[in-house]
Amino acid sequence: MAQSLTKQELKKIPVIPYDKVRDYLQTGHIFFSSGSYAFSGAIQKLTKSVWSHVAIVYKDDDLGRILVLEAEPNVGIRLIPLSKYLKDYKETRRPYKGQIVIAHLKDMPEKQQLNKGIIFGLDELARPYDNWEIIRIMLRILLKIGKKEKNRNYICSELVRDAYAKSGIVFKMNDSYISPQEIWCDDRVEMKYRIL
Repeated sequence: MAQSLTKQELKKIPVIPYDKVRDYLQTGHIFFSSGSYAFSGAIQKLTKSVWSHVAIVYKDDDLGRILVLEAEPNVGIRLIPLSKYLKDYKETRRPYKGQIVIAHLKDMPEKQQLNKGIIFGLDELARPYDNWEIIRIMLRILLKIGKKEKNRNYICSELVRDAYAKSGIVFKMNDSYISPQEIWCDDRVEMKYRIL
C-alpha cells in the first residue's frame, strides 16, 4: 500500500527532475496529483485526502512520448503529454500548481493484459467528464444517502478504475464512490517518484 500522506508530508518528499525519470516511466504507471486550486481543494476536503486527481501513464515508444490518460473537468477523457503538467499547464506557460507523484502496481499485469485497459481508455477518448457526479458524491458523503448511478460519463478515478478492471485489476470503492485516495491506498500501489 502507498503510504497515507498529509499535504505537508507530500511537500517534503524530494522532487526528482522529470528528465531523470522520464525513461523509466511505463504504460500503466499511475499519476496522482495534489492540486492547489479551488476545485482540487474541494475534492481533497470531501475525500479527506491529499489527492485531487488520478490518471494513467501511457508511454508511446514509437513516438517517444509520455502521455497521461485522464478524465478532466469540462474537457472529458483525453490524452495529454505529461510535460504539459510540468511546463505549460492549461496553456498558462507555468507548471501545475501542486504536487505530482508517479506510482506503480507491485504486480503489474502482462503487457497484453494491461493493453486491454489502455485500449478501453483510448476508446473512451472525448467522452464527457461527469461534472454532476462530484456533486452526487458530495451529497452521498454528507447526507449518507443515495448510490452510484451507472452512466457513460466519468470522473478521473472512475476512468482509472474501469481501465484497470479491463486489465484484471479491481480497485475497491469507498461505499458508493471511488476517489483517488481509494486507488492510492490499495495494497498493490507503491509510490515511485515525485516529479513536481
